[in-house]
Amino acid sequence: MFSFIRKNSFILLLLLLFVLSDLLISRWDPMAHSRRFYKNDFTKTLFHHNWQDTGPVFFGNSAVTASYIEEQSTHKLTEFGLSYGKITDLKQILAHPWYHVEGELVVGIDVHTMMDAMETDPTYQWHKKWYQPYIYAYRDYFRDSGKEFARNLYAGVVELNRNKLLAYEPRWIDKELYYGNQSDQWLKDKWDDYDKRFGWMTTEDFRGNLDALEWVVKYAAAHDLHLKVVWMPWNKAYPLPPYMPALKDEANRILAAGNVPVFDVMDRYDPKLFHDLVHLNRHDGAPIFTREVDAWLNSFASSAKP
Repeated sequence: MFSFIRKNSFILLLLLLFVLSDLLISRWDPMAHSRRFYKNDFTKTLFHHNWQDTGPVFFGNSAVTASYIEEQSTHKLTEFGLSYGKITDLKQILAHPWYHVEGELVVGIDVHTMMDAMETDPTYQWHKKWYQPYIYAYRDYFRDSGKEFARNLYAGVVELNRNKLLAYEPRWIDKELYYGNQSDQWLKDKWDDYDKRFGWMTTEDFRGNLDALEWVVKYAAAHDLHLKVVWMPWNKAYPLPPYMPALKDEANRILAAGNVPVFDVMDRYDPKLFHDLVHLNRHDGAPIFTREVDAWLNSFASSAKP
């Protein structure tokens, strides 16, 4: 044993240094805490709430971010819309837990929220495998930041400018919002693209998220969470994706079995309130949605009074 260690001491030392450095970098977590690195919507949510990781939330994908204006709400939920967010992501968040949801959990579901094959943001914290070194898991973002550092370091040395040596462009820390209205032609092209990419799907292509929804219903019951679901708005100037009626029926069956209240506003709003097919615009649509969801949520408290 000792002879093996002596013969391979250099390699073992390098391995030890690598492990220790990865542990230190993981503890620092620059993907979350350094503005040199890209920020995902989970990190942005925590950042804009002073890193608070507990409380009632309104979870969903970008449709929730677009539609629910937290600062205008009287019900006071944390807007927890995640770009490409799915029910399987919510399951990961609750199970870890990456966020301690307390009191109330409102889940917004739109035409993409339960799509198993929907692309995702690979930097969401729950996607990193436990055995992956931190730098390897986020290698593309370290490469991007490293190139920027090298460029600025070179410029600082060549120009003898000390300010440029450590300069960097802070990464965007706000979520994407949707203003104005897309043109009719743009919307038609987008619908045609959706139909080509997803229109062929059946309920089985949502099975993983349907199972996750059932898990969330049971989790909420076991943890005394007041779970509610909102079917998010769709621009009714265009047909719903063909898979949607059967998917809604199956999801509503799961929700009804768990006595989960449902607020369906999928075909409620005028097309002029939309930026595109699934995102209400910020100036006109989102304030209306926020008021109506507030009224629905507040009605539960009113009905509970003697």
